[in-house]
Amino acid sequence: MSSEQWDAIVVGSGPGGLTTAACLGSTGKKVLVLEQHDVGGGNTQVFRRHHGDDWYEFDVGVHYLGECGPGGLFTTIFNGLGVGERMQFRELDREGFDTLDFPDFTFRVPASWEEYEQRLIDQFPNERAGINRCLRVLRAVSEEGRLIFGEDRPTYDEWAMRPLSELFEESELSAQACAVLDHWSGLYAGAPSQTATVMHARLIGHYMGGAYYPEGGGQMIPARLMQVIEACGGEVRTLSPVDRITIEDGRATGVRLESGEELHAPIVVSNADYRRTIEHLIGAENVAPGTASWAQEAQMTLGLVCVYVVVDKVLDGPNTNYFVFPDYRTDETYADLDRGEMPPGEMPFAYVALASRKDPDNAELCPPGHTNFQIMTLSPRGYDYWGVETGPADGGSYRRDDTYRQRKEELTQRLLTAAEKVLGPFRDNIVHVEMATTLSHERYIRSSEGTSYGYMHSPEQIGENRPQYRTEIDGLWVVGAGTVGGHGIAGAMTGGVFCASDILDRPLIAEMYMGEQLVDPASIPPDPDDFDPLEFCRGEKLRAKRADRVRSLRERRGQS
Repeated sequence: MSSEQWDAIVVGSGPGGLTTAACLGSTGKKVLVLEQHDVGGGNTQVFRRHHGDDWYEFDVGVHYLGECGPGGLFTTIFNGLGVGERMQFRELDREGFDTLDFPDFTFRVPASWEEYEQRLIDQFPNERAGINRCLRVLRAVSEEGRLIFGEDRPTYDEWAMRPLSELFEESELSAQACAVLDHWSGLYAGAPSQTATVMHARLIGHYMGGAYYPEGGGQMIPARLMQVIEACGGEVRTLSPVDRITIEDGRATGVRLESGEELHAPIVVSNADYRRTIEHLIGAENVAPGTASWAQEAQMTLGLVCVYVVVDKVLDGPNTNYFVFPDYRTDETYADLDRGEMPPGEMPFAYVALASRKDPDNAELCPPGHTNFQIMTLSPRGYDYWGVETGPADGGSYRRDDTYRQRKEELTQRLLTAAEKVLGPFRDNIVHVEMATTLSHERYIRSSEGTSYGYMHSPEQIGENRPQYRTEIDGLWVVGAGTVGGHGIAGAMTGGVFCASDILDRPLIAEMYMGEQLVDPASIPPDPDDFDPLEFCRGEKLRAKRADRVRSLRERRGQS
């Protein structure tokens, strides 16, 4: 088999791996990113469903982002990598980017700590003191957590690693107030008793400057990072599943693909699921017993199910996300799900995200006069609920299983019913509907237990208690949702910058915030007139193979 030599190899093309590769490439290193799927991006990718000569496009994991304004995290990283001018973000409604629908009231979440607190007090006037205390702690933990140069952090030190439930209890909040304050848990899939206060505080702080959506859809994020990688002499190679990270004399030396091909590099970065990295790509025999046991025994977050819908009418309304809650349970709901059971009643909650409102000029979403949206909820833990014994990443079959099909149909109907509470009736106008489950996610992303969020964000499994970027094996690094950087697009991309910084022994994030551009924007070729981020993320080789087919599809679409 052929053999290649690179300066660095990154296994997996999620946002953490791509950001690491782009940062390494910016310093002159020749970087190869290997992806088992036919499109790069991990949870930032989109997929399309063809209907005749037209198609609908759906996001897998990008629904909204914080810190996309001037000086924000995302703008800073993209500017630093030379593609800031190519990333445009559309802001959701600042007066209510999340709308919470409870049985007895509706609550709109604004982009402001002060206004958020005031609205909570207006909703629960008899709980002013508790709300003041709770928000004071959450805001202080969020803001003090950003102080990384030795400043005093009294509230952070007291509260960051304590369970969120303790803050709710000490604030003496009602079940209704706790449920409103806990709505953010759907973005990390953990109960108050399971979640470190810093996770909750950090997430709120992430959105208090505004909530945004990338113009052109989530696929724009990996496309821009891949443009940087290619401009720096690197490559993203899809349809290239890695069988093993090769280790010689205690040092990572490259990878072996499932095809048998061997590729060599003195630096290897795994952006694959951390548990699978240890157990399958490295082998537990090559790490300390404590490392192997932590990877296996640490608790994963719950997975998600998502219904993708297109209707042939325009659903007007504010540019907001909807959360539909059937009751005010928090810890109890997660306890049911952890037992592998769907909670009694309608649903744990339903999250409704309308791509057509967030990105109205994106012609890829659906034809004019249509609306594209998604409905999500949490899935019970494990495979039993779905009627299977083994996940698809380990060779299990599920798509034709009767129990699996029945569960999908039941959940689809329940989620459609929940969405109609906030969107109005639309069932008669559905032109496309399908559901993706935790098994679907595991199949494409190869994440343990099909989770989108990696390990649970408990006090024992967050921050410095998670795996660090540098491993005990020389030359081997890890990045992604299971590592110290944490989950989500923000956690993964920040982790990518810090992982590259550790490899290079260089403070890249500080340089970026100081305005330094690591890559000259002029060195990155301009977008062609027919630039398609999804096709670009196939990688250079697969793009070339598909060029004629894609051109024909677009010509037929333009004529229809």
